[in-house]
Amino acid sequence: MPRRTRPADRPGLDALLASKEMIVVCGSGGTGKTTVSAALGAMAATRLGARVLVLTVDPARRLATALGLGADALLDSAGVPGREVRVDPALLAAGDPDATGTNGAATGELWVAMLDTKAGWDDLIRRHAPDEQLREQVLANPLYQNITGRFVHSHDYLAMEKLHEVHASGRFDLVVIDTPPSRNALDLLDAPSRMKEFFGSRLLRWLTVPYRSRLFTVASKPFYQVADRVLGSRFLQDIAEFFVLFQTMEHGFVARAEEVEQLLVDPRTSFVVVSTLEAAPAYEAGYLARELQRRGMNLGAVLLNRTLSPRLRAPAAATAARALRSAVDDPAFVDRVAAAAEVSPSDVRAVLGEVGERFRDVAVVASREAERRAELESLGALTVAAPALGRDVSDVSSLLELGRHLLDAR
Repeated sequence: MPRRTRPADRPGLDALLASKEMIVVCGSGGTGKTTVSAALGAMAATRLGARVLVLTVDPARRLATALGLGADALLDSAGVPGREVRVDPALLAAGDPDATGTNGAATGELWVAMLDTKAGWDDLIRRHAPDEQLREQVLANPLYQNITGRFVHSHDYLAMEKLHEVHASGRFDLVVIDTPPSRNALDLLDAPSRMKEFFGSRLLRWLTVPYRSRLFTVASKPFYQVADRVLGSRFLQDIAEFFVLFQTMEHGFVARAEEVEQLLVDPRTSFVVVSTLEAAPAYEAGYLARELQRRGMNLGAVLLNRTLSPRLRAPAAATAARALRSAVDDPAFVDRVAAAAEVSPSDVRAVLGEVGERFRDVAVVASREAERRAELESLGALTVAAPALGRDVSDVSSLLELGRHLLDAR
């Protein structure tokens, strides 16, 4: 699918989208990562004419809702996530006039999907098992589903695994991945190395010793009998058996983890850090951005979501606030505003007075935001801010509005 590029005299976020094949969106929870991921994908499809996949691992299913698809749109008939669903091109064209081509339809394609952890692990086992018998033994193990759901930050590892798989398929010009919600955003970056470390760990050797050592098995038999009575029949044996089977796939898992690590530092991959300008998210964004740079990963942009307008810090804004407070005492002015708004004069006086009184607090917040933005800009990456839209981003039109703020920001 051809891409249109931004003129050389207008560098910005769209230049990043046009030049990369993978965008990894990360940051603290509650900053709008999922919404921003969808907005970036929508703009790459509409403005750049790209075939885009936005992949989310967010279990809250906010991506489908934001695209107006309904919470269950990314599930198959059995209720399992994993479907790749194309967003209606008519919705893209209607939401952004610049998205239309000569035939009146959007020039690009926007596809969305949600990662399913269980299906992802099943695919990994099928890919790395040396033969069909071993594959079926692992999949049938009683502890398989429970263990893999909690295994070495499986959402993080599978997110990177899926990114590798989709990129290798060559089906999309751009893949945007909305990273897992996590207290520590670096879990995502560490997931491949953590997988490699596990296969060489003492824990794995300890779990598999009873099946590799006849002497140990005989000596520990009384312990296993007691454990079975306390924990349930064959509990520890099932654990050991599972990890013995899992260890036979070490070569495949380690090799793929190394490929994923290379993908994270590939020049075609770029990271976008999303934050608000509140204190805690901004601090986390700065830490994450510096860590990305330290690890040699491409920090493409820092996107600041739901920001206050810089105009609130201007002297003219303070003058306007003082004028509003004074206008409360002008009955003629209050009556004109009440008539125009079709509300009572008492309501007008209450609102004008409150806005005037509260302005100082808002101006202080705006000043603090400016300071935090300056700190993030000092990192040297493209820094772009989008305002709070004043309503929920729940459809394609509002996503494209957010996307335009991001792409057109100076």
